[in-house]
Amino acid sequence: MKRSWRGVLLMCLVLFLNIVFTQKAIHQYYYEHYVATIVYAALNVILFPIAVWLYRVERKVR
Repeated sequence: MKRSWRGVLLMCLVLFLNIVFTQKAIHQYYYEHYVATIVYAALNVILFPIAVWLYRVERKVR
């Protein structure tokens, strides 16, 4: 099964954003900015369904 470059790049972008939001959440938690921590954690949770949707869309592409 051959993947398209667009799908691979979009998945890389989602993974990159996931890493950035995780790092930001940890950083904000360290400095006791709990509202920002919750915002970054929520953004991280929102990214997961987007990644699953991208995977399913790209899996159907031939």
